[in-house]
Amino acid sequence: MYQTLLLGGLLAFTVTACNQSPEAVEEPPFRVVTDLHHTMELILDPAADMIWSSAGTVITADGEKDLSPTTDEGWHQLEQSAAVLTEAGNLLMLPGRALGDDWVEYSRGLIDAGELALLAAQQQDKKALFDAGGQIYQVCLACHNQYWTDEGTQSE
Repeated sequence: MYQTLLLGGLLAFTVTACNQSPEAVEEPPFRVVTDLHHTMELILDPAADMIWSSAGTVITADGEKDLSPTTDEGWHQLEQSAAVLTEAGNLLMLPGRALGDDWVEYSRGLIDAGELALLAAQQQDKKALFDAGGQIYQVCLACHNQYWTDEGTQSE
């Protein structure tokens, strides 16, 4: 009887210990809400468009127009967009969104370019903002050339 109790206790301890192992699979602390298309459309694209529409100059029949913000508030709004774009690079690498090693590389490139735009907005540096906008464009173009299909969906 004593051996049965000892064996039963040892078995219960072993099962409990196994259930508490560090290799136990846990649900991630995040929950992906938007699909990839909506992440691009609702989060990344508006932020990129804000940066692109706030950098450089436009030459018209009326003359040259500087697109840079003219107020601290305008620069702050641009800083917000740069922060959103930069963090969107992290969103693109979440499990369920990352489509492969190249995808992760492009996402990291987006983060790097976004950080440049963020710094440019914080420093109110028009030239640095223009350069960062170009880098953002190059990363987006490279990724779209590889992953965007004619049907407007992402593919691996």
